[in-house]
Amino acid sequence: MYEPIRTPSVHAMADPARTESSIPRRSREEELDNRLAGHLTALLTVTDELRAYAPGEELDAAAQRLESQITRLCGGRAPLRATPSADAGGPSRVTALHQRAHTLAGQALVVATSRSNDEAAGLAAERMEAHARELGLAGVG
Repeated sequence: MYEPIRTPSVHAMADPARTESSIPRRSREEELDNRLAGHLTALLTVTDELRAYAPGEELDAAAQRLESQITRLCGGRAPLRATPSADAGGPSRVTALHQRAHTLAGQALVVATSRSNDEAAGLAAERMEAHARELGLAGVG
């Protein structure tokens, strides 16, 4: 009355040859380094866009320091960088970019601190302060 099942069951045991040790794993430190590199790369992208709207030596130096930090975290591979276009955005666009950069620097600071990466934490804190100054946030001195 019933036709027999011709395919293997989805509930069958996994391949016994594939053990827990054969699955590639990253350490917590490697995961944090990857996350930190991601936050710093996003911050570099926003910094490059800000440089297109409001060129300045401070942003140029920050972009250079961010790039060297990312390169160090990524084992010598430099980050890919897009060329931003300075389209008409006005002051509201620059303010939005500073807000985004401030948030990204804060996220990078949290990860750098949990990773005990003093160099990256210092850079992230410096960028947070710089963007807070541009936004006129209270308590920045």
